[in-house]
Amino acid sequence: MSDYVIITDTSADIPADILDKGQIHLIPMVYQLNGEECPHRNPGNWDSRAFYDKLRAGGTGSTSQISPATYTDCFEPFLKEGKDILYISLSGGLTSTWQSSRIAAADLMEEYPECKISCVDSLAATGGQGILVILAAENQNKGMSLEENTSWLEENRLHICHWFTVDDLDFLKRGGRISPTIAWIGGKLKIKPILRIVEDGTLAIPEKVCGSKVAMNTIVSKYISSGLNEEHPYVFICHGDAAEQAEKEKAAILEAVPQAQVIIMPMSPIIGIHTGPGVQAVIYFGNNR
Repeated sequence: MSDYVIITDTSADIPADILDKGQIHLIPMVYQLNGEECPHRNPGNWDSRAFYDKLRAGGTGSTSQISPATYTDCFEPFLKEGKDILYISLSGGLTSTWQSSRIAAADLMEEYPECKISCVDSLAATGGQGILVILAAENQNKGMSLEENTSWLEENRLHICHWFTVDDLDFLKRGGRISPTIAWIGGKLKIKPILRIVEDGTLAIPEKVCGSKVAMNTIVSKYISSGLNEEHPYVFICHGDAAEQAEKEKAAILEAVPQAQVIIMPMSPIIGIHTGPGVQAVIYFGNNR
């Protein structure tokens, strides 16, 4: 295995069995909920039910970007061991963490000129970021160098397709994604937005449909119509404490595409605090966004 470490932040949804191998290292991200600062440390093992129940009960919150100082504290011990670093961040279209990582990396490479730090903007989030990190680990196991893996990630990140729908429009309203008027009208008429992460890593709402069932069928159909990528068959279904619906989506996907490797995970609180309970996302490696 090439002598560099792979690091990501905990906005990435990655299953516990993969994290337990110890190849992927994590930088905690922090969210604030009801005035309390909460570090999210382990995407594979956290109490998602309690988090989303607090949001259902009217809890409000926000997220904080990772500071350059936090990156320095995380990166430096590996550099002292003589290891290079591949860091894969949450989309720069959603947060400034990638810029902060580059500031820290530039300073550290002056102090440790023999070491390399590559900071890759995933242009992805939640399970999409997770898929890229998992594939980066697989690339490393195949013998890819730091430079080769960086190039591969930058060339392939726009193959990650994210399709979301939310249950409560108020969370999008609070984040400024939709206007209060649209949120009110949508709530009354049962209109559900279909969201996606676009090419620059920002969030867009290209479609609106009527009713939760139609919304769920729509995001599932996006994957089915895209078709299986045999080399990278991962499909992540990330949800806001809506496991029963996620299982139905998994069944529909496997009925249409039996070879798909479907992974169901609760959506990270770093993203979920902005989308609310009931959010559903179907995320996969496709032909393009």
